[in-house]
Amino acid sequence: MVGRLVDRSEDREEICQDVFMKVYEKLGEFNFQSQLSTWIGTIAYRHAVNHLRKKKILQTDIPDEESFTKHFIATADDPQEALSERETEDYLLKLIEQLPAQYKTVLTLYHLDDKNYTEIGEITGMPEGTVKNYLFRGRTMLKEKIKIYLGNELELQ
Repeated sequence: MVGRLVDRSEDREEICQDVFMKVYEKLGEFNFQSQLSTWIGTIAYRHAVNHLRKKKILQTDIPDEESFTKHFIATADDPQEALSERETEDYLLKLIEQLPAQYKTVLTLYHLDDKNYTEIGEITGMPEGTVKNYLFRGRTMLKEKIKIYLGNELELQ
């Protein structure tokens, strides 16, 4: 969660330490009304957003970590096909990086972390309708970026 919103590794490490300390301090208050991962994700999200507000960062980078991209990678028997798929997946992640933080967050929670609308709402503090709206808008923005990319690719050929 933090890695998707905060670009500097030093800041990510500091925020993650703060999150783990907060989780440790507040573990007694966890009431089992949601999954533990959702509860921790909420704490992480809030810490990352507070950091972004302090730094006034509007756009951040998604780290190119294997653990993050593995969700997109399909197994292929043909190495050339696998390489092409990997390049496409990497470019898709780069396009997601360019989205505003709220859309990027909702898209990645839904499509990569397999969270449902309710869980995303719990993590981000957004109403379910807002989550759905941001998911729709994020997909639309991503679709437009892909159209532009594909248009440029066709012109080069």
